[in-house]
Amino acid sequence: MEHAAAVRRPEAADGLDRIWTVPNLLSVGRLALLCGFLVLLFGERERVAAAALLAVAGITDFLDGYFARRLNQVTTIGKVLDPTVDRIVLGTSVIAMVVYGAAPVWLVALVLGREALVSIAVLVLAALGARRINVLFIGKAGTLGFMVCFPLLLAGHGPGTLAEAVRDLAWVLLVPSLVCSLAAAAAYVPLARRALAEGRGASPPPPVPDPRR
Repeated sequence: MEHAAAVRRPEAADGLDRIWTVPNLLSVGRLALLCGFLVLLFGERERVAAAALLAVAGITDFLDGYFARRLNQVTTIGKVLDPTVDRIVLGTSVIAMVVYGAAPVWLVALVLGREALVSIAVLVLAALGARRINVLFIGKAGTLGFMVCFPLLLAGHGPGTLAEAVRDLAWVLLVPSLVCSLAAAAAYVPLARRALAEGRGASPPPPVPDPRR
């Protein structure tokens, strides 16, 4: 029985089936920070404090990947949870900033359009039986760049020389972040084709012989 369980769940030996790990807790905490960001921005009208909280959320995005590797806490659920939370935080914060007036509409259309295409592609590939594609470093770099740029863009949405300097810095950093994000989307195309071919071409495991025969 123990041998059969090991065959059915080989990931258990590697700890991939764990749920309550430091990286996963950080990902969930990032959602709580997003809620606090919205309350500060629209409830309290504290623009700078909201930008600071959004920046902290960006830092946790870096930390969960760092701890996953450092503490050997890469998990199956974490591989899905981390990019999902990233997209929720990114999409919600961009929309909130457009509503607040701190970001142009074309920016939210570009960022959310890219995220929507990637998300739909992931669902379609999974439905077609493709193997899962790991998140690319350049895509994570683009997302991390957005997590830095958007708080600066929000903090700089005000009068004064300092606010103008912060806003200019945000736009300078935003350009390479957009490039990384779009480049990652393009890089997923050949990877998706390969994942689909490998997923469909994977042969099922050989049947276990019946010892009674």
